[in-house]
Parts: sequence; structure tokens; C-alpha cells
Amino acid sequence: MEVVMGPDSIREARLTQLMQQHEKELLKLCCIYLRDVNMAEDAVQETFIKAYRAMDAFRGECSERTWLARIAVNTCKDMRRSAWYRFVDRRVTLDNLPEPIAPASGESIRLTETIMRMPRKDMEVLLLYYYQGMTMEEVGQALHISAAGVAGRLKRARIRLKDMMKGEGEP
Repeated sequence: MEVVMGPDSIREARLTQLMQQHEKELLKLCCIYLRDVNMAEDAVQETFIKAYRAMDAFRGECSERTWLARIAVNTCKDMRRSAWYRFVDRRVTLDNLPEPIAPASGESIRLTETIMRMPRKDMEVLLLYYYQGMTMEEVGQALHISAAGVAGRLKRARIRLKDMMKGEGEP
């Protein structure tokens, strides 16, 4: 007897696969973006709920990873705009972030903490390009800007980051 999966079962199986593949990297992205572990967990959960609802509309014009990152960034933006966000202590420490594959060096910790203090636009491109390993085109798709716009933001963000790491600049 052959078992036939219905459309909902297929979508649920696909969602489970997406969660297994991308949950940790999305959690790290949301933690750094929101600076609150609990809110980041909520954002990741909301990201997967939105992805499940929009799964049939996903046309494959970008990778699933880029698609999920776009949903996560937009979810984090929505959460930051909410009235509740203004009353939450968002001083996340690196101890609260998901465990890295390898132990972080002191310089890596300092770099991550500096990126967390940067303006939102700078932080977004740096996180997606360097931490998520996306191409400029994928970052552009996730942020709804051109690849040239990503290149410009990256250039400015690297200059600002360099200044901040030297102790010369403030976000």
C-alpha cells in the first residue's frame, strides 16, 4: 500500500527540513540584530511561521537561505518598531548567543560586540555578508536593495567598523 502525502504534509516536511538547516544561523542573526535572546527566539519562530504561510508563493528567485534571512530581518525590524521593544533591556551578551562551532578569540568577541553597537543599516550588511556568508546579490535580495547598494553600504560599514575598533568613532 502506497502512502500519498497531501499538500499540507509536504509543506510541513519542507518546513521541518528548513528549520533543521537554518535555525541556528537565523537565531544568531536575530540575537545580534535584536540584542535579546528571548526576542530572537520569538523572531526565529515567527520567521518559520511566516515562511510556512508563504511557502507556496516562494518562486525560487533566490535561495531559501536568502528568503529566510529576508523574512528574519523584516521580522526583527517589525519587533524593533513595536512599543514593547522600547521597554526591554536589550543588552545581550555574547554568553547568551548560540554556541559557536569553534571557540571565539578575544578579537572576534570584540568585533562582534562592536558590530552590535553599529547603526542598523551597517549592522545588517555586515551580518548578512560576513556572518551569514551571503553574496552581495543575496544580501541585496534580503534587504531589497541593489548589489551596488550593498557594495556601498559594505564599504561605509567597514570604514565605520575600523574607526570604532580603533576607538575613534561612535555609532
